[in-house]
Amino acid sequence: MPQTPRGRSRSAATDPPKQSIQVITRAVKVLRALEGEPEGLSLGQIAQRVGLARSTVQRIVDALRTEQFVIAASPTSGVRLGPALIRLAASASVEFDHITRPIMAELSQKVGETVDLSVLKGQSAVFTDQIQGRHRLRTVSAIGESFPLHCTANGKALLSVLPDEKLERLLRAPLQKMTPNTITKASELRKAIENCRRTGVAIDNEEHTEGISALGTGFTDPMGRPVALSIPVPTTRYTRTRQELTTQLLAARRRILEALGSPTG
Repeated sequence: MPQTPRGRSRSAATDPPKQSIQVITRAVKVLRALEGEPEGLSLGQIAQRVGLARSTVQRIVDALRTEQFVIAASPTSGVRLGPALIRLAASASVEFDHITRPIMAELSQKVGETVDLSVLKGQSAVFTDQIQGRHRLRTVSAIGESFPLHCTANGKALLSVLPDEKLERLLRAPLQKMTPNTITKASELRKAIENCRRTGVAIDNEEHTEGISALGTGFTDPMGRPVALSIPVPTTRYTRTRQELTTQLLAARRRILEALGSPTG
């Protein structure tokens, strides 16, 4: 009986999965290019951002449109993220909260401080969850409240997990001076973000509010959204507890990533 050459057999077994993975990867790149673009992007703009041929982007967009992952941005041109992603995000968000909240509560119990969870929305960090600290003098903000990115620990942590291209777009906006310690030069903010990427921790040294300092760390959720876990502290306590806060914050981040099945490095 004729036998199929071994080399051809291996190719038939491995090439389809590789091609499938490549298609998925490219589709994800297209979706991420559209993130934060409520007015949508043209096919040419998407192609430029993801580094693919326009014809390839056209095929991917057509497939995504069939499943309502993208929809027309206007009657004439362009596409934006579609309603199917909203449904998936809502489902993932519920599961994500079940993972993060117990870890936040444990972190707050260990350090005695308020612990916040934030997501990136436009050019702001928005609080989505909070565990209040046990001290009488503590920092508390309302769920849904938004904060600038350049002068807060959670904001800088969010910036640290963004792709360089999106980071640079956000850094073009003027950096408002909130306190004498606020960083207002894009070059200095880039250095702070690079330090956060290296160490895993972003620092707010009374840059947003005098008398309050904070530490933050960033990661992405199952839908690829930037998320920040942060600990705001009255500066009088922060100066003597910073090292312990850093250790416990990074440990909490590792536990969340392990629970999500994500790399912890």
